[in-house]
Amino acid sequence: MIHASDNLFRICVIGPESTGKSVLSESLARHFNTVWVPEYARQYIGSLDRPYHQDDLLQIARGQITLEEEIIPKATGTVIMDTNLLVIQVWSQHRYGSVADEITRLHHQRRYDHYLLTDIDLPWTEDPQREHPHLREHFMSLYQSLIKSTGVPFSLITGTGEQRTQSAIEAIHSFINRA
Repeated sequence: MIHASDNLFRICVIGPESTGKSVLSESLARHFNTVWVPEYARQYIGSLDRPYHQDDLLQIARGQITLEEEIIPKATGTVIMDTNLLVIQVWSQHRYGSVADEITRLHHQRRYDHYLLTDIDLPWTEDPQREHPHLREHFMSLYQSLIKSTGVPFSLITGTGEQRTQSAIEAIHSFINRA
């Protein structure tokens, strides 16, 4: 389990599909001269020779935690996370109508200091792992509501290209300066 005494700011990039989370996470890690935790689900689902099932979501959650545990010790000052278990909860609830208790429990054991919620103002990009281009507004509203329910501060990240990255950098600096 991650302890608050490690003096790291944990920034989690979260949002609907095709909103630039991975590109943004990697760019932020470069800017802050630190590491980023990629989205384990992409790797896991990409390695399956079948559609994913609800049981796979628990494996994805465990894999995401393992990635965090492996990468966070390499961070300097700030660590950027491209997703967290809230995303798995959203997909599980949407696709299967329920969420495994262990996924919820694991999420509550994690510490995230600030969320960057990526807006749906980027055009949809096709990807075999993306499922719902027509539900982006629904998921945006859902993520915003879930993040608010955590009590963790968040910033809405908008714009395209460098403007989006700069918006995120400014949001992180503002959060750190207030912390």
